[in-house]
Amino acid sequence: MGAPSALPLLLLVASCGAPGGANLSQDGYWQEQDLELGTLAPLDEAISSTAWSSPDMLASQDSQPWTSDETVVAGGTVVLKCQVKDHEDSSLQWSNPAQQTLYFGEKRALRDNRIQLVRSTPHELSISISNVALADEGEYTCSIFTMPVRTAKSLVTVLGIPQKPTITGYKSSLREMETTTLNCQSSGSKPAAQLTWRMGDQELPGESTQIQEDSNGKTFTVSSSVTFQVTREDDGTDIICSVNHESLKGADRSTSQRIEVLYTPTAKIRPDPPHPREGQKLLLHCEGAGNPVPQQYLWEKEGSVPPIKMTQDRALIFPFLNKSDSGTYGCTATSNMGSYKAYYTLNSVFSAVYSCHGPARNAVPSGFPPGLTVRPPPPDPSPVPSSSGTYHAVIGGIVAFIVFLLLILLIFLGHYLIRHKGTYLTHEAKGSDDAPDADTAIINAEGGQSGAPRGLPGPSPTWTCTERPQGRPSRLLPSPPPPCTECLLWVRFCTRFGSGREAG
Repeated sequence: MGAPSALPLLLLVASCGAPGGANLSQDGYWQEQDLELGTLAPLDEAISSTAWSSPDMLASQDSQPWTSDETVVAGGTVVLKCQVKDHEDSSLQWSNPAQQTLYFGEKRALRDNRIQLVRSTPHELSISISNVALADEGEYTCSIFTMPVRTAKSLVTVLGIPQKPTITGYKSSLREMETTTLNCQSSGSKPAAQLTWRMGDQELPGESTQIQEDSNGKTFTVSSSVTFQVTREDDGTDIICSVNHESLKGADRSTSQRIEVLYTPTAKIRPDPPHPREGQKLLLHCEGAGNPVPQQYLWEKEGSVPPIKMTQDRALIFPFLNKSDSGTYGCTATSNMGSYKAYYTLNSVFSAVYSCHGPARNAVPSGFPPGLTVRPPPPDPSPVPSSSGTYHAVIGGIVAFIVFLLLILLIFLGHYLIRHKGTYLTHEAKGSDDAPDADTAIINAEGGQSGAPRGLPGPSPTWTCTERPQGRPSRLLPSPPPPCTECLLWVRFCTRFGSGREAG
């Protein structure tokens, strides 16, 4: 498992002729003084060291092997490479921190299936160690058995991967504006990891990370806590604790805790259709929100004392809108966290005015802040006028014009009838209008009787006036009428203003 059996003899011989700068170590190998172990010494440093200061040793500087330090994550694979420029017909050897030989040249020395040969040449010896554990950490030595024996050290650092963090301290639910503290913990990291907090996408400032060494003496347990106050906007938000460590290589390792916040309900009224018209069907939907969600709804119509309770359903239905439905309607949404009332107003033209008010008085449980007051939004714009209104205006104008023309026509017709009212004379009064005096008028009237010889009296007519002159009674004139001025005037009056007729 070590060097060949002749190695002690060679070491003894080498000790006799070794230069003053080389000493025999406790494990039987020659090591150069003033060379830092575990690091790769550059050639210029090796040349300038006391070990190479002798002119006789300058020719052997190419026989110094060199390696590099390696870092590996626990469970990963590390490759150890040792190189030399002048091997001087000697083989390279790798040994572990316990000074157990792993490979001498291409020959396996330690039965560990995790250790495999990668490359073996006179100038290079490379091996790999898979499934690295924390116990594999330490200094690995590469040696070349020249005169003297030269070595190089490779420090292997194993990173402990932190476990997934855990969050404690959360209760089943939180009330609005309540303050809570959460704790986060992760173990198994090497070196110690760092913990950070987030609420959703925003960073949440927490206390500094506390570090405690694990019982194995190699890894660490880290912990942190955060204290914050919750609002209704935090309901359903994830509180995230993340662990940051170089072994994760940028990968996210975190855990989250979703919080539930209980808060008073809110409500708003949504009309369907948005701009109701008279004669339409209208539904007012009361949409409540909160945690828990409101389960009780009460509709009331304001304006009366007490308000008229209409229904306890979520929707208030108007099958056929009319002006009597105008008024202010309130919807009260209630949960075990309190109540909230929203209002909706229908005016005379059914343009909706919607407003919200804060929670009902004395409805907020103790320990809660006063309810918020929500300003009402601006009133809805005036409803778009119907296209049929234009046609109604045109038809109304036409009808008004026709009525105006009919009135004008009736006025002219009445005026014409008044001016051309019927004026006629009986046969007995024919010629009386042209007579110069009453006697002539009577004579002309008597002479106008048909069927009677001139100078002889005809039949004795009886005169009457069918329309009574204002203030004078109807009179029955004797036949024949007396030749007097009064009778003549009466006859003329009747013939002008009455409808005289001959009787008998």
